[in-house]
Amino acid sequence: MKIVVLVKEVPDTYGDRKLNLETGIADRVASDTVLDEIGERALEAALSFADANDGTEVVVVTLAPESASGSIRKALGMGAHSAVHVVDEALLGADLGLTAEVLAKAITRAGFDLVIAGNASTDGSGGAVPAMLAEHLRVPGLTGLSEVAISATGVSGVRPVDGGLQKVSADLPAVISITEALPEARFANFKGIMAAKKKPLEVVSLADLGVDAEDPAAARSIMTAVAEKPARAAGVKIVDEGDAGTQLANYLIENRLV
Repeated sequence: MKIVVLVKEVPDTYGDRKLNLETGIADRVASDTVLDEIGERALEAALSFADANDGTEVVVVTLAPESASGSIRKALGMGAHSAVHVVDEALLGADLGLTAEVLAKAITRAGFDLVIAGNASTDGSGGAVPAMLAEHLRVPGLTGLSEVAISATGVSGVRPVDGGLQKVSADLPAVISITEALPEARFANFKGIMAAKKKPLEVVSLADLGVDAEDPAAARSIMTAVAEKPARAAGVKIVDEGDAGTQLANYLIENRLV
């Protein structure tokens, strides 16, 4: 079995984040970058299955600047067998549609039985790429899973929904996305880190994948403006003179919050 895991390098959530006001893109030069934790958990799900099933190949795929090679090597150090790194200047600021299209091409090129992704990245938080991938790849998509069980022929899991839990399953090939309810990722030990230096890491471009980032027939998002986040305005202070409850209720009603 071949399992493809989507990973992504993102600005560290514990550091300061700043948008470039000319491009609207996160300033990676000014931010520390790390492998997204939800992607690490997706990788852990794949590696756990591979540990128990000989012959399983785990491939990590990412769309990222050339500088992300260190994060990819970390994934290889954790235990992935190989990696595919999509690098192209035309992908700077790519929207969800273009991202999903490119990833689908890269995954198809690599070959897959199962694709595992996080439910949403911590930088963009779009949460739509896994479902879009399933559509591009024309396979079932099981999203937002808090429990996952993989077999040689299928995958199943549990998805939290309003009022309960939903059990879902699909035959392979398939795409799934997982939540932070799944186990944390393992650490890359020294042996794994050293082995990662010799593992295959293929760098591909849009030309290799046959994708045109400027295709006029494709649906693309266009950024029209970007601005600094406005400073937080002062809140409304209620002084209790025996009628605080009434003041609070009136405020909620006036602002259509109830």
